[in-house]
Amino acid sequence: MFPFNVRVYGILMTETNEVLITDESTQSVSFTKFPGGGLEYGEGLIDALKREFIEECNLKVEVTRHIYTTDFYEKSSFNNSQIISVYYEVKALEDLNIELKKSPFDFDKNLVADKLEVFRLVNLEKLKEEDLTFKTDKKALEIFKKSLKS
Repeated sequence: MFPFNVRVYGILMTETNEVLITDESTQSVSFTKFPGGGLEYGEGLIDALKREFIEECNLKVEVTRHIYTTDFYEKSSFNNSQIISVYYEVKALEDLNIELKKSPFDFDKNLVADKLEVFRLVNLEKLKEEDLTFKTDKKALEIFKKSLKS
C-alpha cells in the first residue's frame, strides 16, 4: 500500500499586500509554510481549509480561487506518505486577531509543547521562495505572484 497525505493551504494577502505565513516546530523539525494542514476523512478541501484557519488562526475565511495543486512527487518529511498539496487564495471575513511576530521562529521561550507555531505577515514583494521550507509552498508562491501580474 502507498499512503497519500492530502494537505490544503491558504494564501491570505492583506489590503497592504502582506502575506500570512507560519513558523512551526514539531518532532525536532522547524519549517515555514502557509497556514493549513491535513484533510480529515469525510471532509472536502474547502471545508478543511476553513477549519484549519479557524483552528490555527481563529479566523473565518472565504476561499476565493484555486492557486496550485502538487504536480510532482513529494515525500512527507514526517512519515512514508506521499504529499498532495492544494493551495487556494483566501480572504479574511473578519479582522486578524492573533499575535503576529516580526522575526522567524520567535517562539515563547517559556512554552514547552509538542508543536510550536507563530505567525508573521510578510510583504509580498519581500517574500521569497527560499523563505518557505517545502517545495510545494515555494511553487505555490511562484504561481501566486505570477497570477497577480497577469
